[in-house]
Amino acid sequence: MIPDVDGGIAETYVDLRPLLFSIAYRMLGSVSEAEDVVQEAFVRYERALGDDVTVESPKAYLSAVVTRLAIDHLKSARVRRETYVGEWLPEPLVTDEGAGDPARHAEQADSLSMSFLVLLERLTPVERAVFLLHDVFDYDFEEVGRIVRRTPANCRQQAVRARRFIAENRPRFDTDEAERDELVSRFFAAAEQGDLDGLIELLAEDVIVHGDGGGKVPQWYEPIIGAEKVARLFAQMGRQTETLGATFEPHRINGQPGVIFRGPHGGVFSVMSIEVVDGRVATIRSVVNPDKLGHLGLVESLRDVMERASRPIG
Repeated sequence: MIPDVDGGIAETYVDLRPLLFSIAYRMLGSVSEAEDVVQEAFVRYERALGDDVTVESPKAYLSAVVTRLAIDHLKSARVRRETYVGEWLPEPLVTDEGAGDPARHAEQADSLSMSFLVLLERLTPVERAVFLLHDVFDYDFEEVGRIVRRTPANCRQQAVRARRFIAENRPRFDTDEAERDELVSRFFAAAEQGDLDGLIELLAEDVIVHGDGGGKVPQWYEPIIGAEKVARLFAQMGRQTETLGATFEPHRINGQPGVIFRGPHGGVFSVMSIEVVDGRVATIRSVVNPDKLGHLGLVESLRDVMERASRPIG
């Protein structure tokens, strides 16, 4: 939502919000928190102009505020994540071509993937900011230094460390979007048919499934590894779709093929992002935590739907 401000600030909001949201989301891994940070940055920008503060570059001013707010937020978020129940995954971002706010603002899709955002979690907040601002968003080290309140030389050192870590651990995916989409479509078709052999054929031998329920809904607490185990999981899930009136709705999730698993009333059960390597499904990340799905609309409880479906009629 555009803040209730004068025309000049509203124009700046429209122009710069895509960039600012992109920075904040990659920093925080949360759509809702990124939205809050961007809104707060514009509140401070409006206040500064009202106090007759000279802002030579709105982009530089707002980038600095957004980044500093995100760094502060990450310091407290790290404490919360130490007590998080099960695996932590980012809030899913729908990045379909032409999708509305904020998905349409997602540039540089390779730096949006869930695996990349999880990798960024292992950097310090300042390292993450320096790496993203310089390597992803092309800010020079002079400007990065002003934003994170470090010298350019220190920022270069932090960028080297972060870049080395990212290079050693960066996820690898197949790059042909059409081939990935076709493979994932076949995968979910096989799941809906309960086709165990068909699923195994499409899975990497060491495929891994990560799940994030946040302790709010039933979810596996450890990753599920291996083609046969994962195939059985999705065959069972696929058989449930017809019984429950659920659907697998294809979308691009964080720049990768994926689905929104919807309930009988159109609400979201979960969101899955799929990574394809060497022509096989290699990694699946499933977000079920309802706190991370609310920005996508109505959230339905899979457990409640299954309980209702199991009750005898009459």
